[in-house]
Amino acid sequence: MRLVVLGGGESGVGTAILAKEKGYDVFVSDFGKIKDNYKEVLVNNGIEWEDEKHTESLILNADVVMKSPGIPEKAPIVKKLIEKGIPVISEIEFAAPFTKAITIGITGSNGKTTTTMLTYHLLKSAGLNVGLGGNIGKSFAEQVAEDKYDSYVLELSSFQLDGIINYKPHIAIITNISPDHLDRYDYKYENYIDSKFRITMNQTEEDYLIYDADDEAISGWLQKNKTRAKLIPFSLTKTFEEGAFIKNNTMEAIINQEEFKMETESIALEGKHNFKNAMAATSVAKLMQIRKATIRESLSNFQGVEHRLEKVLKIQNVEYINDSKATNVNATFFALDSMTTPTVWIVGGVDKGNDYNELMALVREKVKAVICLGVDNRKIIDAFGNVVDIMLEVNNMVDAVRMAQRITEKGDTVLLSPACASFDLFENYEDRGRQFKEAVHNL
Repeated sequence: MRLVVLGGGESGVGTAILAKEKGYDVFVSDFGKIKDNYKEVLVNNGIEWEDEKHTESLILNADVVMKSPGIPEKAPIVKKLIEKGIPVISEIEFAAPFTKAITIGITGSNGKTTTTMLTYHLLKSAGLNVGLGGNIGKSFAEQVAEDKYDSYVLELSSFQLDGIINYKPHIAIITNISPDHLDRYDYKYENYIDSKFRITMNQTEEDYLIYDADDEAISGWLQKNKTRAKLIPFSLTKTFEEGAFIKNNTMEAIINQEEFKMETESIALEGKHNFKNAMAATSVAKLMQIRKATIRESLSNFQGVEHRLEKVLKIQNVEYINDSKATNVNATFFALDSMTTPTVWIVGGVDKGNDYNELMALVREKVKAVICLGVDNRKIIDAFGNVVDIMLEVNNMVDAVRMAQRITEKGDTVLLSPACASFDLFENYEDRGRQFKEAVHNL
């Protein structure tokens, strides 16, 4: 069997290692440059590779192709593979059959990283032999090759779900759905929604789907479509006989006739959206039969995720918060919604077709100044120019943070929550967040 791997990053190299171990003839091809540390791994494992090109004669003879999630289906080489009828799958689809471990798959437009990390924290704290992978951390395929975990918590993007055929998680979570990455879905929101729901397409009556019952896109899909999985909803406003909800400042989760309760003020993560993440993770913990005391302790000591509403420093009684992971409007909505003091908002980057109207009420109520950090800020200026007193443009993070410091007063908050992708001025959202933190520490 010949496996060709497109993309020589974490998921590509991990897949190549697993395939080689299972006796495949493996070839890795990357149209960009493969990083030196990954090249070293490929060479040490005796895996053939090329970069800065795709040699068709070495690719179109594949029996199966694993495509890294960052490569769009519109890429010429992918189109040719599909025309030839060669299966193009994701790392998750390739690796899953080689492990007996159960997987917990987590997807959603926002909150999936926090929910994944929190779920992993709950299971690990309970002493389960659990791995973390998917869109985060070490390659799932490489961990399967090492074969040391009984269960995995996987963060799954819509791109990874597009490449599954038979994969099913035992427990699936959809945190929420809002328009994102529409450039990859022919600008059709329903295509993106369908893509997220692929997480449940192979589930059976023995499996579970945990979902946000307050989310319109999720509820709409579930009304029109069927899944065989057992449904476990969570909500901030409704209550359930089975599911998780908030009532009188208490989080309740009722699963398999067993009830769990915890005061919301004891939960380490702040903000309503984080209560949702906590309900989703708690539902998994209950399904995995983890003790109530362990769940309580884990929810109260969880540290949160870097670049997601991360408190950086307080300088002269001004709080600086790094929310660089907010790459769409919906994520920034949660961030602004959780602000309790006058806010200087740093926003901008590569716009993915954003509609800023959703933020209008929050900006009027909470934002005293907007600092635009992007190559093209026209849309942001048009949207909020008449709404805030101060509107500034900068083209690097150091200036953004210095400007913010100049216009803040005691008791204010400076929030980096870009609502956009980062590729115009930064390598990625992590780079953007790190530069913000560095600039704040240098004030």
